[in-house]
Amino acid sequence: MSNRALPVIGHPALPQQAALVVLGTLILALSSYIAIPLAPVPITMQTLAVTLIGAIYGPRLGAITVAAWLAEAAAGMPVLADGHAGLPYMMGPTAGYLAAFPVVAFVTGWLCVHGAHGRRPILAFGAMALGNLLCLGIGAAWLAALIGAPAAIASGVTPFLLGAGIKSAMGAAILWGIAATRRRR
Repeated sequence: MSNRALPVIGHPALPQQAALVVLGTLILALSSYIAIPLAPVPITMQTLAVTLIGAIYGPRLGAITVAAWLAEAAAGMPVLADGHAGLPYMMGPTAGYLAAFPVVAFVTGWLCVHGAHGRRPILAFGAMALGNLLCLGIGAAWLAALIGAPAAIASGVTPFLLGAGIKSAMGAAILWGIAATRRRR
C-alpha cells in the first residue's frame, strides 16, 4: 500500500521528497497570507493547505512538510498569518492551532491513503472536515487554557465552522479534480 493518498507523486526518492517539502512549505506560507484578521485567531487558508498536503503527500511526508514549515516560522521566517514568525508569536493564542497542523496533515493523509481520496469525494470531504475539526478542537483547547472554555469556543471555534465546511468542500473538490485528471491520462 502506498504512503501517498493519491498516486500523484508515487514513491519519490529523497531529493524529490526534499523538493516536495520545500514546495509544501511555500504553499503553506502563501496560504498564511490569505487571511482575515480576527482576534485572537485569524482566519486563513492554512487549514486547506495542511489538509491537502496531508492528502496528496500522504501521512508521513505531509506531517514532515508541515513540521518543516513550523520550523521555518520558529526560526524567524515570516511564514505565518500576516507575516508573523518566531517562538513568542507561536506560543500565543494560535499555539494550539499551529501544534495541531502536523497532526491534521498526518490524520488527513492516513484517511486518504485508506480510502477517503479524490476518487471518493464524499469520503474525501469527510477526511477534510475531520482535519478541520481536529485543528479547531486542539486549537480551542490551548485557547481555553488562556481565556477560558466559553470564550475559546466563542472566538476560536464558532467563527471558523462555516469556513471549515467551505474549505473541506474545496479540498474534496481539488482531490476529485486531481483524481479525474489522473484517470483521463
